[in-house]
Amino acid sequence: MRPVVNSRVLSRLEVVATPRTFAIRTFGCQMNEHDSERLAGLLIGDGMVPAASDLEADVVVFNTCTIRENADLKLYSALGQLKQLKEQRPQMQIAVGGCMAQKDRGEILKRAQWVDVVFGTHNLASAPSLLRRSRSEGPLVEVLDAPDPEANREMAPALYAVRELPYAAWMTIQTGCDNSCAYCIVPAVRGGEISRPLRDLVDEATMLASSGVSEITVLGQNVNSYGRDITKRGPLFAQLLRALGEVDGIERIRFVSPHPKDLRPETVAAMAETQAVCNQLHLPLQSGSNRVLSAMRRGYTAERYMERLAGARRGIDDLAVTTDIIVGYPGETDTEFDETLEVAAAAEFDSAYTFIFSPRPGTRAALMVEDFVPEAVIKERFERLKEVLDRSALRKHEARVGRREEVLVEGPSKRNAQMLSGRTRQGKLVHFPVTAEPLRAGALVTLDVVHGAPYHLRGELSSVVRGPRHKIRIPLLSS
Repeated sequence: MRPVVNSRVLSRLEVVATPRTFAIRTFGCQMNEHDSERLAGLLIGDGMVPAASDLEADVVVFNTCTIRENADLKLYSALGQLKQLKEQRPQMQIAVGGCMAQKDRGEILKRAQWVDVVFGTHNLASAPSLLRRSRSEGPLVEVLDAPDPEANREMAPALYAVRELPYAAWMTIQTGCDNSCAYCIVPAVRGGEISRPLRDLVDEATMLASSGVSEITVLGQNVNSYGRDITKRGPLFAQLLRALGEVDGIERIRFVSPHPKDLRPETVAAMAETQAVCNQLHLPLQSGSNRVLSAMRRGYTAERYMERLAGARRGIDDLAVTTDIIVGYPGETDTEFDETLEVAAAAEFDSAYTFIFSPRPGTRAALMVEDFVPEAVIKERFERLKEVLDRSALRKHEARVGRREEVLVEGPSKRNAQMLSGRTRQGKLVHFPVTAEPLRAGALVTLDVVHGAPYHLRGELSSVVRGPRHKIRIPLLSS
């Protein structure tokens, strides 16, 4: 005789026996990468498990970016690829979150009717409940115009659940931005600056260190201004760097991104005097033309930028500097682009991220249609800028040949199985031969640099300083 089981109990037993699986696709910046880690933690906390691939997942979440136009194209292309799979597996759920969801909201469901859930940047914590509700209620769109403090607090237990690298972690210190750059959509989709309490950040770093994390990267749209909204006087970023540097076990601290107009002497001093803070600075230039910088509403001139850069290099020993530069901003003339080339050459950057201007609806720059620079002109300028930047990067790397560098091992090289890869304290990528004694990711070594190329160094192992601090997680097998 078969036992009679209450349908609710049976449903719960089935969920326990076969948990739903999920996959997350991330587009965009480090902030989105970290949001995806937190989202994964929330989904695991809700009883789901990671899928082997998004083609096999019961739930696929797209965490989107909207900084450039091709981000939109990537999302809708990816959604289109899942349409047929959704038709074959109606119980599969597709969710879209992040900056594009915040901006487009209901438009996403109009263009991709097979999407089940749309949630914004301010209600990430609601994703699990929205997915549950949509199974019975149908497609849902929930986008908040401001952060939900209660929901953000609910996220804390899941904050550390899933990290791509067990020895390194992102740490968000603020959300939003109070600047008004003419080309940037971030303030519209992330809101104004909101800083997390300093004590909470130190506690988080302590927890990360206790789990074996040795490197943290501090995230914010404008980290220099961290805490200004808390004190109502001045930023607390220098104080935060010093406090994080005192956390036992945290050996490396990096941060992105500061704003040149807000780079203060006390921050430079904190970087120089706090041993854990890496001698690496990402300082976005965007343009070397004062007229273009003014049109961008950046708040500094090329001369002021170079003064801040020189001050940082004077204050911080062996500082590596990277930057962002936009090519083809509306109205940019040949002469103004030449000014950018001159500043880029004089700045001698270690590396740079170069971007072609992309108009984003809702920004001032998107309205300057009559001033858009022709694509052929942009392409030619882009190549000229790359030549200047590569030349500078090569000189910087060749100058490091013969030096001994401290390197945090990241694992096997992506292109050569006979090589390992790691990062110096300056954030430079170094490849070195596989060792007889296997080195796990997270180990700290010293390498002698034997070759410099524009985008990497090559080295030879000198010594192993220590093994990884994190423990290997061994899954429990059920009988």
